[in-house]
Amino acid sequence: MRITTDSMGDMPVPDDALWGASTERAVRNFPISGYTMPAALIRALGLIKLAAATVNEDLGRLTPEKSRLIQRAAREIADGLHLAQFPVDVFQSGSATSTNTNANEVIVARAAQLAVSAAGAAPELHPNDDVNLSQSSNDVIPSALHISVVQVLRADLAPALAAMASTLEAKSVEFAGIVKIGRTHLMDATPLTLGQEFSGYAAQLRKAGSRVERATAVLAELAIGGTAVGTGINAPPEFGTRVCRVLADETGFPFHEARNHFEAQGSRDDCVEVAGHLAAVAASLTKVANDIRLLASGPRAGLAELRLPATQPGSSIMPGKVNPVMSEMLVQVGLYVQALTHAVTACGREGHLELNATLPVMAHALHESIRCLANGARAFTEKCLVGLEADAERCEELTTRSLMLVTALTPTLGYDVAADVAKDALASGASLRAVVLSRGLMVEAALDRALDPITMTRSTTPASEVCGPAETTWENEGGHLKSRLSGVTGRKRTPPS
Repeated sequence: MRITTDSMGDMPVPDDALWGASTERAVRNFPISGYTMPAALIRALGLIKLAAATVNEDLGRLTPEKSRLIQRAAREIADGLHLAQFPVDVFQSGSATSTNTNANEVIVARAAQLAVSAAGAAPELHPNDDVNLSQSSNDVIPSALHISVVQVLRADLAPALAAMASTLEAKSVEFAGIVKIGRTHLMDATPLTLGQEFSGYAAQLRKAGSRVERATAVLAELAIGGTAVGTGINAPPEFGTRVCRVLADETGFPFHEARNHFEAQGSRDDCVEVAGHLAAVAASLTKVANDIRLLASGPRAGLAELRLPATQPGSSIMPGKVNPVMSEMLVQVGLYVQALTHAVTACGREGHLELNATLPVMAHALHESIRCLANGARAFTEKCLVGLEADAERCEELTTRSLMLVTALTPTLGYDVAADVAKDALASGASLRAVVLSRGLMVEAALDRALDPITMTRSTTPASEVCGPAETTWENEGGHLKSRLSGVTGRKRTPPS
């Protein structure tokens, strides 16, 4: 152990730790869950400290020597090199001051190591006076939260959803010629093709991707520059704008200073909105997973229209049983994520006066949601969707036996007569065709044309024309993101103009 000092006095710290006294106090004060702050948020903190040092140097508030040391150490944190040096529990100060201080202390210690390795005269850095210059935990942590969530949404969740959508689109084309019976209320309905059914799933996933795009857009505003309560005390007036410019260059995303710092620090409504989008994504994934396990139920006593790839034995007692484990996994992910997003919504209500003091658990819930959704979507795509097969014969069998083909006779017979035909067929076990012909209600040729299931699937746009992705692009207009949806006209996809 070594002895370190902060404003509250001496504190023993492990010899191999880069953190200092204030971080050690937090480690000892909050032995709660064992969950540390999200790695992406720590990396975003490194970016903010790098950008702040750059701007403070440009504004003449920090010497070039100090700035460059801070930037080098902060760059390493942004690159994820020192994540083990951030041991503070998620359940800590609601502003995550301990995590901000942790970053400041690690940067100071690492900068000292870098200076020694350079064999030069090392300027002495102070975690508050130098690394935290022009900043407060109250504007740094909300900014790091926004940056980190944007980065994982773009790098992790968006590609996972796009891959799942593409796989569903490919299945929609593969299954385009397979006619099956539709179901509403879990009861027989009119026919559609399996391709059309899968085009709906593909469209859900494309919409989910668009929701991720909208979620990133609402996080473009950063609180940096507001310091303690939004007034910007102890920071130059242009500090926030300049830091955002550096961050935009570093990330390739149009981050900009908040229009109103009091809103940006007193509320977390943007994060609540993101949670809403994530809850919708979770609902979409759950719907697709549940439908696929229903359609694959069987193999002999269920619907059995789909055949699942065998991923593992399904039972410890029933040999040969294959369960829809990937669907079950994804459903559980959806339930978990919706609980996490509810926690974010509840946290959003806890903004009191000039600060929301639930930032650490909000960060944990958002990042955990994104991580599980992305991993769940990838695993489901790779281990279920790619190897999914259709049982065309089973689909044909169920379609032929369905009484709801009678719907196509309604324009000719009327609703009441058609309903009576269906009841008669159900009671007698005869086919619809036999009942209609025995009653002399239609001539045979016309009846066969009306009861052809494939004709009943062609009253809407073909699956091949609806399953392509709509593209949402975001443009920076006057410092604010504006969305534009291209490639969609009515119900059909058209090339972007």
